[in-house]
Amino acid sequence: MSEQNLLLPALDHVDRQILLALLDDARTSYTDIAKSLGVSPGTIHVRVKKMEKAGIINGASLHLDYDVLGYGFIAFVGIYLSRSSATMSVIAALEKIPEVTVAHVATGRFALFAKIRCRDARHAKDIIFQISDIESVQNTETMIALEECVNSSKGLLRSIIQA
Repeated sequence: MSEQNLLLPALDHVDRQILLALLDDARTSYTDIAKSLGVSPGTIHVRVKKMEKAGIINGASLHLDYDVLGYGFIAFVGIYLSRSSATMSVIAALEKIPEVTVAHVATGRFALFAKIRCRDARHAKDIIFQISDIESVQNTETMIALEECVNSSKGLLRSIIQA
């Protein structure tokens, strides 16, 4: 058994095919998946519930076009902290800023690394200043994204499922 397979709970061929179908389109009906696999819709339902209970499936997500919604300006903000013990309080403050869509505790130059989505450069400046004003934020360093080229985990998930 490969190292990757050791990380997954026991998934048989049908479970993997269900996951691949949902990965392609999470709105695919159980009936359509069942027809493609030659099993009953009830089988699909039971197996999806089993995978939800095991934590493999955690709901479905909605993908929106931020450009159409007027929030196409993306920047990444590296955050330096005055003390590492403030990490959790800074994260709590970042969670209150709607434009902060992703934040990671990081190694290297920054204690935290955040992705912000804004309307334009002026809006981004306001958000960066808001982040800078959080207690224990010593400094920030910002990189503007010119274009988002890859935003998908489907390739990784597909390789995990097919392992």
